[in-house]
Amino acid sequence: MAIHNAIQVSCPICATKVSWIPEQRFKPFCSERCKMIDLGDWATEAHKIPCESSDLDQDDEAL
Repeated sequence: MAIHNAIQVSCPICATKVSWIPEQRFKPFCSERCKMIDLGDWATEAHKIPCESSDLDQDDEAL
């Protein structure tokens, strides 16, 4: 696939345009730095997947 025909996405961290091609190692991120920033956000729970409070209650009961 030629680069000019590749789908362009924005890096979720810095908004740099990234070509969606196999050679782009860090897609959807533009670099390893942006990938690691995102990983750090998940690790510190800056990003969370929302859940219903009833989901949490069921987890507590299983213990």
